Amino acid sequence: MDEKIPLIKPYPPRARGTRGSASREMPANDWEIGVFGELTEKQPDVFQPLVEVPRNSHGTIYFDSCGGNTYVGLALATLIRLRGIRATGVVCGECSSAALLPFAACQRRFVTSHATLLFHPMRWQSEEEVRLEEAAEWARYFKVLEEDLDELLARLFDHPLEQLREWIRPGRFVTGKEFVEAGLANMVDLFSGDLKAQIAKANSQ
Repeated sequence: MDEKIPLIKPYPPRARGTRGSASREMPANDWEIGVFGELTEKQPDVFQPLVEVPRNSHGTIYFDSCGGNTYVGLALATLIRLRGIRATGVVCGECSSAALLPFAACQRRFVTSHATLLFHPMRWQSEEEVRLEEAAEWARYFKVLEEDLDELLARLFDHPLEQLREWIRPGRFVTGKEFVEAGLANMVDLFSGDLKAQIAKANSQ
């Protein structure tokens, strides 16, 4: 008897436009990268900029993403850490689901009071036919992976796992203000002068 394999899926994303972007010429420091839209396995343009920037360099990554494929989010976070990228992450609109992983990997994090961050458990969906034994193995692995990624997110944010799980299960939209109050990011004000200057000031503290 065959059953369909469960695949990891985020909550249904909102419609977005550009998936990812970056400057063609990467300076040694103060570069800027955008991570926009749904994260999918068919999105090489979001990986390439992180490979092109110099190792151990400083720069800013702007986020407006509803999340997507968990492995893509994990790979982005891994690239940031493995290449020693000292990134400043800024949530311009939304940073949810799988997009939380690369945001958490940033050295400094900023949000606006209007930002939205959705924490939720990994979800799966059947799309391919497999044998019952393979489905059972996937179910076992899924539980291990789910717990491992919860712990990884807590370590990246340097925040107690128990508190994050209060957001993750059953799932919660967290506002920028709440995120700052939890000590996970700094606030930038859209109406208080140059945002880059605000970020630079916070980074110098």
